[in-house]
Amino acid sequence: VGIMGGVSCSSCPRPELTSQNEDDIVPGQDSAVAKEGSRAKQSRTDVVRQMRGATAFDGGAVYTGEWLGNERDGHGVQVWPDGAKYEGQWAKDKANGKGKFFHVDGDIYCGDWVDDKACGQGVYHHADGSSYDGQWQNDRHHGHGIEQWPDGARFEGQYVTGSKHGNGTFTWPDGSSYKGQFVDNDIHGYGEYIWGDGRRYAGQWSTNRMHGRGLFQWVDGRAFDGEYVNDLKEGKGVFTWPDGRKYDGQWKNGRQHGMGIYTTQKGSTKKGEWEDGKTIRFFPSGAGAGTTATSTGTGGSTAGATTGTA
Repeated sequence: VGIMGGVSCSSCPRPELTSQNEDDIVPGQDSAVAKEGSRAKQSRTDVVRQMRGATAFDGGAVYTGEWLGNERDGHGVQVWPDGAKYEGQWAKDKANGKGKFFHVDGDIYCGDWVDDKACGQGVYHHADGSSYDGQWQNDRHHGHGIEQWPDGARFEGQYVTGSKHGNGTFTWPDGSSYKGQFVDNDIHGYGEYIWGDGRRYAGQWSTNRMHGRGLFQWVDGRAFDGEYVNDLKEGKGVFTWPDGRKYDGQWKNGRQHGMGIYTTQKGSTKKGEWEDGKTIRFFPSGAGAGTTATSTGTGGSTAGATTGTA
């Protein structure tokens, strides 16, 4: 069973919230704009900011707004032939300061700009209703941010160059949640996952799977404290029941397998051997694994230790 526990991955971490064509988000990429920026610049102390009418560039983009000599500087609006539009502050012929970019597909970014790139604090609204509100660097999510989806899924935490990376909290529409570490958009490191039905796991993760040492608890009082490999109990672990019973021993593929000690409800202990979740034999009191022992004859398992997810 995967970490999502059957929850639709439409709400899972996804690629960064940018336009399909990253060039769309960069107002200064027009070839004519680049040509404009290469013209000889007048001394900025010798010119006065002017409001001019529509100025068309060779590539088809049209700018209306303030100029400082031959540079777009101040407030202005630029519209591209495909319908994309930037409205906001300019400095040194580039989008700098506060501004809003309208993408052709309906996406909108509103926030800070530095040299034609989303940089600082900003909000990106997708046409499908999803959004990102947080810090940006070089057109990427970078720093603290909040992503939300139309189905109610939500992530709040740290980003590095467009990916969830660091500490964060992800919640799903069914009430499930994860709080902990992320690496490159994956649940990875230490964290706690709580299922919508109340089950919970706190421990180590590797690429969205329980992997390493952790504690899994069921709502009925059962618990497993031990090692996991790819979502399955594997290695050394202790399984306890609410009535006082306990199994302390080896596990493989999610089942008791190898040597272990079983504690009864009354507190007495039995040392024994298990295979694929079934009791093979119990050893006489004080005997070791090499001592002749009597089989239980039932082939049964310590009931409940291998039932339920995880």
